[in-house]
Amino acid sequence: MLRTTTCGALRLDHLGEHVTLCGWMQNSRDLGGMTFIDIRDRYGITQLVFNMNDDADLCNAARNMGREYVIKVTGTVVERSNKNKDIPTGDIEIKVSALEVLNAAKLPPFLIEDKTDGGDDLRMKYRYLDLRRNPVRNNLVLRHKMAQSARRYLDGLDFIEVETPVLMKSTPEGARDFVVPSRMNPGEFYALPQSPQTFKQLLMVSGFDRYFQIVKCFRDEDLRADRQPEFTQIDCEMSFVEQEDILNIFEGLVRTLFQEIKGIHLPSVPRMQYADAMRLYGSDKPDTRFEMLFVELNDVVKGKDFAVFDNAELVVAINAKGCAHYTRKQLDELTDFIKRPQIGATGLIYMRHNEDGSLKSSVDKFYNEEELKKWSVAMQTEPGDLVLVLAGETDKVRKQLNELRLEMGSRLGLRDKDKFSALWVLDFPLLEWDEESGRYHAMHHPFTSPKAEDIDLLDSNPGAVRANAYDMVINGTEIGGGSIRIHNKELQALMFKHLGFSNEEAQKQFGFLMNAFEYGAPPHGGLAFGFDRLVSIFAGLDSIRDVIAFPKNNAGRDVMIESPSTIDQKQLDELKIKSTI
Repeated sequence: MLRTTTCGALRLDHLGEHVTLCGWMQNSRDLGGMTFIDIRDRYGITQLVFNMNDDADLCNAARNMGREYVIKVTGTVVERSNKNKDIPTGDIEIKVSALEVLNAAKLPPFLIEDKTDGGDDLRMKYRYLDLRRNPVRNNLVLRHKMAQSARRYLDGLDFIEVETPVLMKSTPEGARDFVVPSRMNPGEFYALPQSPQTFKQLLMVSGFDRYFQIVKCFRDEDLRADRQPEFTQIDCEMSFVEQEDILNIFEGLVRTLFQEIKGIHLPSVPRMQYADAMRLYGSDKPDTRFEMLFVELNDVVKGKDFAVFDNAELVVAINAKGCAHYTRKQLDELTDFIKRPQIGATGLIYMRHNEDGSLKSSVDKFYNEEELKKWSVAMQTEPGDLVLVLAGETDKVRKQLNELRLEMGSRLGLRDKDKFSALWVLDFPLLEWDEESGRYHAMHHPFTSPKAEDIDLLDSNPGAVRANAYDMVINGTEIGGGSIRIHNKELQALMFKHLGFSNEEAQKQFGFLMNAFEYGAPPHGGLAFGFDRLVSIFAGLDSIRDVIAFPKNNAGRDVMIESPSTIDQKQLDELKIKSTI
């Protein structure tokens, strides 16, 4: 080893020891007769001291080094006269007796410090430099610890980690596939897996009753803060289980992660029906760190000749506690917020419950104070509260009010990143109607089992069929989901039929799975956690890019290695591919 210890290990207990350190030069301070240098590795920072009176040549050599030089120093551990309480090694320094430059370095394009002057684009381009910074490196250390904790937990419950193929068959699972041409099979393509779904079901048929994998998945989707073209799942499947078994085991995993990684005792995770989540929060991934539940007002407000309410399918409101003091400017800001194209509301109606007990609304022309008292009773307002009301089509207005609720939660400081609230959302619809294609699609995937009591509705009312499906939500983010699977070939064929597959199409796409079911498929189910999302929540971050070593930008590009890129014509010819771009 070139070093005897790391740059974060030395303390007062090591005084007088002769040590060798290796690392990067963080910064230098020249104080005339003495020069101080901070040396950094991934374990910490240690101060080095060079004295002109002791060794002028050595001191001058130190002064000629620049930021990010890779150096090796040997010296003696001494006590610092001016201690630094901000770093663990702040009580000591190294009196250097030997210095070697292992590699010189160009001046980096941004400061390699906790608070850097580099913008997102610049740091993405030089990601290998950004990874030297403590905040970024700490995110990857956190990710590592969470992965190891998850493996220990699952191994302790007899799960077997099995690697599934990365080159597989293209199957419709809701998103676009990334495809890979086959040189040996001209005109044919592999797909990168959107998930190992079919393989883990085949493993259940194979008798591996408890499988897991921390696995890369790929989806060619438009990107955002919590979405990357390649992402990681903690993927799991179990045989001979019911939904309750899966919920208990994987709730246990999440609670173990909180205890081991953050020292937080997460209470038992409450459960909520999908229908109730939509009714009370307007979202299938509600943020339950704060209340502000939806209240439906159709019975209270209709019939007063106010067309906006009378013509609406649903009138629904939230009570923003303590916000009656909001100015007209603040209310206009909220109105502009919900009118943004991505939200799409047409307007906002409000009622103030003033501190003196009086009630004042933006529609006083249609509702007198006696009628507003009914609003107050329904909304359970107190003096100082502000009621915010939206009206429109049920599904749309719930989604709009959900966005307004989250905005109010942020404004009121109710979405504390150091507070964690988990929730199971159960019994999702099995199918959802797609206007563009004019047919039903699987809300989760085609292998999700319907609830036994709803199977008869597949022919008469498919939209009402509930699935044995479940999601775990933490702080308003879906971090995992799964279902009990269909293990019966006849039921799977019926499912394909209602998804618009002909027998031939179903056989072409999924024949390998349906054929396997003929050889004794056990009842099985599972789930997958979005590992990147889970780590970002533990780290208190909004973007999963910050917990991935080498992420893509919002255009799906790796600006560091300049990927994707064109390939040589010779490669295209070998693959029998012609580009028309």
